[in-house]
Amino acid sequence: MTEMPERNRPETTIEGAAEGTGTRRPTRRGGGDPATRGRTTIADGVVEKIAGLAARDVPGVHALGSSLSRTFGAVRDRVPGGSRATRGVKAEVGEVQTALDLEIVVDYGVAIAQLAREVRENVIAAVERMTGLEVVEANIAVVDVKLPDEEDLELESRLQ
Repeated sequence: MTEMPERNRPETTIEGAAEGTGTRRPTRRGGGDPATRGRTTIADGVVEKIAGLAARDVPGVHALGSSLSRTFGAVRDRVPGGSRATRGVKAEVGEVQTALDLEIVVDYGVAIAQLAREVRENVIAAVERMTGLEVVEANIAVVDVKLPDEEDLELESRLQ
C-alpha cells in the first residue's frame, strides 16, 4: 500500500494521547450537560389530553364537557384529527406552570365534592409527572348529572 503524501492526509486530532499510543479521546464540544442545551415547549393540547384522560379515569366521572360541547365534539370526532380527549378541558401553559379548567358530568349518586377532589388530584399528578410543569390550579365545574335512565333516552334518540 502506498502512503499518501503529507498534504493529502486527513487531519486527525488525538487529544491527551501519549505519543505513538494511537488512542483517541472524543473531542468535547460545547459545555455543560447536554440535556440543558435547547428548549422544550409543550402545547396546550398536549396538557389538555393528559388532563382529560386522567379525569376520565376517576370512577364517577361520566363524561367531560357541557352537553353543547359534547354535541359539537361528536361531530368533530368523526373528522380526521378530531379528539374526544380534549373535550371539556382548557389549559393555559406557560414555561414552567400550567392552569387547567375542566367541565365534568358526574354519575347520579356520587359525592360531588369528594369526586372533584379525586379528579383534581389525579389530573394534577398526571400532568406534573408527564410534563414536569407545575399545575398552579385545576378548576372543576360540574356541568351536569347523568341520571340512570338518561342512557336509555340517549340510545333511543340515536337510533331514530
